[in-house]
Amino acid sequence: MTNKQTVIVTGGCGFIGANFVRLLIQSGAYNVVNLDALTYAANPLSLADLEGHPQYTFVKGNITDRALVASLFEKYQPAGIFHLAAESHVDRSIVNAEDFVQTNVVGTYTLLEAARAYWNSLPQERKETFRFLHVSTDEVFGSLGPDGWFTEETPYAPNSPYSASKAASDHFVRAFHHTYGLPAIITNCSNNYGPYQFPEKMIPLMILNAISGKPLPVYGDGSNVRDWLYVEDHCKAVKLAFEKGTPGEVYVIGGNNEQKNINLVHKICDILDEVAPPAEVPQLHQQGLKSYRELIRFVTDRPGHDKRYAINPAKIRRELGWQPEVGFEAGLRRTIDWYLHHPEWVDQVSSGAYGEWIKKNYAWREAKEAK
Repeated sequence: MTNKQTVIVTGGCGFIGANFVRLLIQSGAYNVVNLDALTYAANPLSLADLEGHPQYTFVKGNITDRALVASLFEKYQPAGIFHLAAESHVDRSIVNAEDFVQTNVVGTYTLLEAARAYWNSLPQERKETFRFLHVSTDEVFGSLGPDGWFTEETPYAPNSPYSASKAASDHFVRAFHHTYGLPAIITNCSNNYGPYQFPEKMIPLMILNAISGKPLPVYGDGSNVRDWLYVEDHCKAVKLAFEKGTPGEVYVIGGNNEQKNINLVHKICDILDEVAPPAEVPQLHQQGLKSYRELIRFVTDRPGHDKRYAINPAKIRRELGWQPEVGFEAGLRRTIDWYLHHPEWVDQVSSGAYGEWIKKNYAWREAKEAK
């Protein structure tokens, strides 16, 4: 590796991780060691173009592997670690919470212990600049009423096994800072969207289901509210918190883009009606579909479904000078365009689950673009 700051990124082949690794590499300031177990939501294809890059090293492994994690600190002597690896899908946590406990709680603890041992071995100058940046979620705060926002002072009140596991990991990070002095920083972000997101998440699910003519499932009456943040804006905030943030502090990161779920689905349908009209997609034309909105179906709400999330990012704006750069509709259009033009990524990340769908539903786009 070249003479740059070396950092470890966990979960770098996941959605936020892949976008974040790209940001670090593009900045020219970091060598990145990406530790990823390549579970279902990760895809090596997301970073395939970085293979052989002098600033990038990939290590396949689990953050619960104590020996491996310790060996990475020893080998690469990093200036810090960005901890993004996590099980993150609420529905999966409701079905089986054990994986969430292992990855999000035990995995975070394993990283903290390895980081603490390594940090204690550093000379004083390097100890002062080392950082453990822990990326978390606003879901640890529970659910909001119709008014107000989450801030750094909001009490924790997780309502799902997923958010409970992330809350536990946050508490361990905080405890390691206050008990041992480990220079750790926590960020809690609102819902992210953008390229490389696993297709079971809401926005890519709606895009891909729509193009295939499948139902667009909306929980309950669609009135649940989320604050949406374009993934590149989130990545820039995390990088800034690592570089300029104060150890022991928490920074909440939000896009000030509150959307009811049903309104978000309507926006996706309307953009798709414009850029991929159903009349130009053979299987949809055969169905007589005039708008993707016709595919919307309301389904039984999931247990413990939080009503509203919203973040007030005043602290990170004020103290670190961060603010989101990508407007919601612009980001949504970028996201839709990305998924429409990367069927091979969708196919691979879905382990073949969308294979037949890919063949049937992308021929129309290729034919259109060939004209």
